[in-house]
Amino acid sequence: MTYTIEQVKALIREYPDFPSEGILFRDIFPIFQHPEAVECLGNHFVERIKALGKSIDVVVGLDARGFLFGPLIAIKLGVAFVPVRKRGKLPGEVVNATYMKEYGEDVFEMQADSIRAGQNVVIVDDLLATGGSCKAAETLVKKLKGNVVLDAFVIGLVGLEGHKQLTAPVYSLIEC
Repeated sequence: MTYTIEQVKALIREYPDFPSEGILFRDIFPIFQHPEAVECLGNHFVERIKALGKSIDVVVGLDARGFLFGPLIAIKLGVAFVPVRKRGKLPGEVVNATYMKEYGEDVFEMQADSIRAGQNVVIVDDLLATGGSCKAAETLVKKLKGNVVLDAFVIGLVGLEGHKQLTAPVYSLIEC
Protein backbone atom coordinates (compact mmCIF):
# COMPACT_ATOMS: atom_id res chain seq x y z
CA MET A 1 0.00 0.00 0.00
CA THR A 2 1.17 3.50 -0.80
CA TYR A 3 0.41 6.01 1.95
CA THR A 4 -0.54 9.66 1.66
CA ILE A 5 0.60 12.04 4.37
CA GLU A 6 -3.02 12.27 5.56
CA GLN A 7 -3.10 8.49 6.01
CA VAL A 8 0.16 8.70 7.97
CA LYS A 9 -1.34 11.35 10.25
CA ALA A 10 -4.35 9.08 10.84
CA LEU A 11 -2.05 6.37 12.24
CA ILE A 12 -1.11 8.55 15.22
CA ARG A 13 -3.09 7.38 18.25
CA GLU A 14 -4.38 9.56 21.04
CA TYR A 15 -4.44 8.51 24.70
CA PRO A 16 -6.30 10.82 27.10
CA ASP A 17 -4.91 11.26 30.61
CA PHE A 18 -1.53 9.72 29.81
CA PRO A 19 1.01 9.93 31.38
CA SER A 20 -1.06 11.99 33.81
CA GLU A 21 -4.54 13.43 34.09
CA GLY A 22 -5.28 16.25 31.68
CA ILE A 23 -2.62 15.23 29.13
CA LEU A 24 -3.60 14.01 25.67
CA PHE A 25 -0.68 11.81 24.57
CA ARG A 26 -0.13 11.39 20.84
CA ASP A 27 1.60 8.10 20.01
CA ILE A 28 3.69 8.07 16.82
CA PHE A 29 4.79 4.44 17.16
CA PRO A 30 1.89 2.98 15.13
CA ILE A 31 3.47 4.63 12.07
CA PHE A 32 6.40 2.23 12.43
CA GLN A 33 4.11 -0.78 12.04
CA HIS A 34 3.71 0.26 8.38
CA PRO A 35 6.99 0.58 6.46
CA GLU A 36 5.26 2.41 3.61
CA ALA A 37 3.95 5.00 6.08
CA VAL A 38 7.46 5.56 7.43
CA GLU A 39 8.68 5.98 3.84
CA CYS A 40 5.92 8.52 3.16
CA LEU A 41 6.75 10.47 6.32
CA GLY A 42 10.45 10.55 5.49
CA ASN A 43 9.73 11.69 1.93
CA HIS A 44 7.41 14.41 3.22
CA PHE A 45 10.10 15.87 5.48
CA VAL A 46 12.70 15.67 2.71
CA GLU A 47 10.38 17.60 0.35
CA ARG A 48 9.85 20.28 3.00
CA ILE A 49 13.58 20.57 3.62
CA LYS A 50 14.41 20.75 -0.09
CA ALA A 51 11.73 23.45 -0.50
CA LEU A 52 13.89 25.71 1.69
CA GLY A 53 16.21 26.05 -1.29
CA LYS A 54 19.27 25.77 0.94
CA SER A 55 22.08 23.27 0.91
CA ILE A 56 21.82 20.97 3.94
CA ASP A 57 24.95 19.37 5.41
CA VAL A 58 23.72 17.72 8.62
CA VAL A 59 20.52 16.39 10.16
CA VAL A 60 20.52 16.49 13.96
CA GLY A 61 18.17 14.17 15.85
CA LEU A 62 17.19 14.69 19.48
CA ASP A 63 17.39 11.90 22.05
CA ALA A 64 15.50 9.62 21.59
CA ARG A 65 12.64 9.86 19.09
CA GLY A 66 14.61 12.15 16.81
CA PHE A 67 16.77 9.08 16.27
CA LEU A 68 13.81 7.38 14.57
CA PHE A 69 13.38 10.02 11.86
CA GLY A 70 16.73 11.78 11.70
CA PRO A 71 18.82 9.01 10.12
CA LEU A 72 16.10 8.25 7.56
CA ILE A 73 15.91 11.90 6.51
CA ALA A 74 19.71 12.23 6.45
CA ILE A 75 20.07 9.17 4.21
CA LYS A 76 17.42 10.48 1.81
CA LEU A 77 19.22 13.84 1.67
CA GLY A 78 22.65 12.21 1.36
CA VAL A 79 23.99 14.09 4.39
CA ALA A 80 25.43 13.31 7.81
CA PHE A 81 23.33 12.44 10.87
CA VAL A 82 24.38 13.72 14.29
CA PRO A 83 22.71 12.62 17.54
CA VAL A 84 22.07 14.93 20.47
CA ARG A 85 22.21 12.83 23.64
CA LYS A 86 21.57 13.24 27.32
CA ARG A 87 24.64 13.98 29.46
CA GLY A 88 27.19 11.18 29.75
CA LYS A 89 26.02 9.09 26.79
CA LEU A 90 28.57 10.19 24.17
CA PRO A 91 32.30 9.34 24.13
CA GLY A 92 35.05 11.83 23.40
CA GLU A 93 35.01 15.59 23.64
CA VAL A 94 31.51 17.05 23.80
CA VAL A 95 29.79 20.41 23.98
CA ASN A 96 26.77 20.75 26.23
CA ALA A 97 23.71 22.89 26.81
CA THR A 98 21.35 22.97 29.78
CA TYR A 99 17.60 23.23 29.34
CA MET A 100 14.54 23.27 31.55
CA LYS A 101 12.06 20.42 31.71
CA GLU A 102 8.79 20.42 33.56
CA TYR A 103 10.49 18.92 36.62
CA GLY A 104 13.93 20.56 36.53
CA GLU A 105 17.07 20.99 34.48
CA ASP A 106 18.60 18.53 32.05
CA VAL A 107 21.69 18.61 29.83
CA PHE A 108 22.10 17.71 26.16
CA GLU A 109 25.46 16.94 24.58
CA MET A 110 26.88 16.68 21.08
CA GLN A 111 30.31 15.44 20.01
CA ALA A 112 32.56 18.45 19.51
CA ASP A 113 33.72 17.41 16.03
CA SER A 114 30.30 16.49 14.63
CA ILE A 115 29.51 19.81 12.93
CA ARG A 116 31.94 22.09 11.15
CA ALA A 117 31.77 25.88 10.99
CA GLY A 118 29.33 27.10 8.36
CA GLN A 119 27.46 23.82 7.91
CA ASN A 120 23.69 24.06 7.45
CA VAL A 121 21.71 21.94 9.89
CA VAL A 122 18.14 20.68 10.21
CA ILE A 123 17.05 19.61 13.70
CA VAL A 124 14.47 16.80 13.84
CA ASP A 125 12.33 15.51 16.70
CA ASP A 126 8.91 13.96 17.18
CA LEU A 127 7.34 16.69 19.33
CA LEU A 128 7.62 20.43 19.88
CA ALA A 129 6.12 21.30 23.27
CA THR A 130 7.76 24.08 25.32
CA GLY A 131 10.79 24.25 23.00
CA GLY A 132 13.42 23.74 25.70
CA SER A 133 15.08 20.64 24.28
CA CYS A 134 15.17 21.99 20.72
CA LYS A 135 16.52 25.33 21.95
CA ALA A 136 19.34 23.40 23.66
CA ALA A 137 20.05 21.60 20.37
CA GLU A 138 20.14 24.94 18.53
CA THR A 139 22.62 26.16 21.16
CA LEU A 140 24.84 23.11 20.58
CA VAL A 141 24.86 23.67 16.82
CA LYS A 142 25.71 27.34 17.33
CA LYS A 143 28.56 26.45 19.72
CA LEU A 144 30.05 24.46 16.85
CA LYS A 145 29.43 27.41 14.51
CA GLY A 146 26.80 25.63 12.43
CA ASN A 147 23.64 27.27 11.06
CA VAL A 148 20.24 25.87 12.01
CA VAL A 149 18.04 26.39 8.95
CA LEU A 150 14.96 24.45 10.13
CA ASP A 151 13.53 22.80 13.23
CA ALA A 152 11.21 19.99 12.04
CA PHE A 153 8.70 18.02 14.12
CA VAL A 154 6.02 15.44 13.55
CA ILE A 155 3.75 17.13 16.13
CA GLY A 156 3.74 20.72 17.37
CA LEU A 157 1.71 21.67 20.45
CA VAL A 158 0.79 25.21 19.39
CA GLY A 159 -0.72 26.26 22.71
CA LEU A 160 2.60 25.79 24.53
CA GLU A 161 4.26 28.28 22.14
CA GLY A 162 7.54 26.38 21.96
CA HIS A 163 8.23 27.92 18.57
CA LYS A 164 8.78 31.27 20.31
CA GLN A 165 11.84 29.81 22.09
CA LEU A 166 13.52 28.88 18.81
CA THR A 167 15.58 30.98 16.43
CA ALA A 168 15.21 28.87 13.26
CA PRO A 169 12.02 28.49 11.24
CA VAL A 170 9.75 25.72 12.58
CA TYR A 171 7.78 23.10 10.65
CA SER A 172 5.35 20.71 12.33
CA LEU A 173 3.48 18.14 10.26
CA ILE A 174 0.60 18.21 12.76
CA GLU A 175 -0.23 21.29 14.79
CA CYS A 176 -2.61 20.87 17.68
